[in-house]
Amino acid sequence: MSKENKPLFNKHEHALEKEFEVCPQCGSELQIKNSKAGAFIGCVSYPSCHYTRPLVEQEKFEQQVLPGTQCPQCKSELAVKQGRFGLFIGCTNFPQCHHIEQQQSEQLHDISCPACKRGHLVERHSRFGKTFYACDTYPKCKFAVNHEPVAGKCEKCGYALLVKRQMAAGERVQCADKKCAHFQTQ
Repeated sequence: MSKENKPLFNKHEHALEKEFEVCPQCGSELQIKNSKAGAFIGCVSYPSCHYTRPLVEQEKFEQQVLPGTQCPQCKSELAVKQGRFGLFIGCTNFPQCHHIEQQQSEQLHDISCPACKRGHLVERHSRFGKTFYACDTYPKCKFAVNHEPVAGKCEKCGYALLVKRQMAAGERVQCADKKCAHFQTQ
């Protein structure tokens, strides 16, 4: 049998296609460098030249004006914009007006907060996209649970809130008090 003359590894996708590029600021060579934030392209004469650019260009998002909408503060139009946490709706008159439309969070079947007994539990999303349920009087009340709340009382300790848990045996209802954590009988 004859061995094929194939390379063991292919060229890396993110490698530069040109042998070298020239820095637009000083004319020196550019190279791939690493930092704790990730790889980037930078000038080899770094202390004297500070030119850098991302290794992979991010897709640009153009803000889209929403016709027929008005900012409640300054009466300018609203637009869909891109921020560090994703898309949001904000005022087009940005430096002078900081209005941002808040995402509507739905109230959960009028389940009252067991901690402050004034607020109600609403569904919220963390900046990482995880769903949790918190009191709508935040920051005065910081009560939150990670699982969907259910109205009712714990049969063991009497705590005023239960949560739905997805277990291997199916869906179960548990006491929301971390000290008790009793599973209700069905």
